[in-house]
Amino acid sequence: MKVRTAVFWFRRDLRLSDNRGLFHALSEQETVLPLFIFDSHILDQLPEDDARVTFIYQQLLQMRQVLREYNSSLLVQHGEPKSVFEALKARYDISAVYTNHDYEPYAIARDQQIAELLASHEIPFKSFKDQVIFEKDEVVKEDGSPYVVYTPYMKRWRAHFDASGHTRAAVSEKLLDKMIQNSSLPFPALEAIGFQYSMIQVPDYNVETNLIDRYESTRNFPGLENSTSRLGPHLRFGTVSVRQIVAKAASRSNDTFLKELIWREFFMQILWHFPNTPTQAFKPRYDRIEWRNKEEEFEKWKMGQTGYTLVDAGMRELNETGYMHNRVRMLVASFLCKHLLIDWRWGEAYFAEKLLDYEMSSNVGNWQWAAGSGVDAAPYFRIFNPISQIDKFDKDRKYTNHWVPEAKGQAMTDPIVDHKRARTRCLEIYKAALS
Repeated sequence: MKVRTAVFWFRRDLRLSDNRGLFHALSEQETVLPLFIFDSHILDQLPEDDARVTFIYQQLLQMRQVLREYNSSLLVQHGEPKSVFEALKARYDISAVYTNHDYEPYAIARDQQIAELLASHEIPFKSFKDQVIFEKDEVVKEDGSPYVVYTPYMKRWRAHFDASGHTRAAVSEKLLDKMIQNSSLPFPALEAIGFQYSMIQVPDYNVETNLIDRYESTRNFPGLENSTSRLGPHLRFGTVSVRQIVAKAASRSNDTFLKELIWREFFMQILWHFPNTPTQAFKPRYDRIEWRNKEEEFEKWKMGQTGYTLVDAGMRELNETGYMHNRVRMLVASFLCKHLLIDWRWGEAYFAEKLLDYEMSSNVGNWQWAAGSGVDAAPYFRIFNPISQIDKFDKDRKYTNHWVPEAKGQAMTDPIVDHKRARTRCLEIYKAALS
């Protein structure tokens, strides 16, 4: 006889506390089977030592440890989600499937496929808002159209925001005794799904009040220690509740940190409204740019060998740690698109491969910003000077000396391209495409 149970499907919400969809599942159902799927569609594109897969696996182990205190566990599967649910349906009498919304194009198509499969067997598919404060078209203009400029979006977001309502916790952790009573659910080893533990570890995040209060004055200097939160991967994979983080940020008098969290939601609603932006310029005429796309220059950029010390420091930091300071991200992206005239999509794909905090909406949004082709983008004639940038943001050379010690404090050594000539070339190519 099949076991009667609901299923909660973990994806970008790898925590047992303040989890909106999990709270609804546990509140509404007698028994809940917790499920995570290592989606082969996603994993097949990743290297076997991908640090994000290691991070996910370690988080799942921690969750299983907690669930064992309730004589339960976590069912971990590897494969295509549709096949996984077909197999589950054969094994369990599923009363409903619960999960939390995901807004990326692949995720939307995947969830539609699963919803249709379940509907064909009269099984409800229930999804909830969990990874953002506002989603989809909850913050739009008076006429219902989406904002494509950050500042008015931010102002409307804040006008809608009520700290007591929008950051109220969903206390899922108090209902864990309703998890299925089975402490030996399948949980394959990392090697069994084709991966190995990465040498790169995701660091803990820091949202102490003194960091938030000092954020505006310290966030632009990559050489400063403990000046950024390292929150990105934790929001990306939901190991922390966005409601908890926003509540803390909103309680402080300095609002710069909160505005950065709103940027994240701005880009997420842009991706939802404009799902073509990962592959097409938001401003279509920018797709007329004749990119040079020199493979050998792209390789030097990737390896941190451009001869511009701050650019190279950023790329070496990325390759070694899976992280790059946000100020430096802007410079290396601008350099690729405008100094080397390499398609922003090449850079976006490399960041997607390397960044621990990779989130499609923010990555695409920021790369299009750097190229001038996106929403609220930097004008095409704004071209960062990689020499003066080092004097502005790494004056004492602490950051660059660490990552590019052979430069010995110099802003450039044997540069791949002359800044002034590259700037002139960029302006000519952009003008020709946009005229």
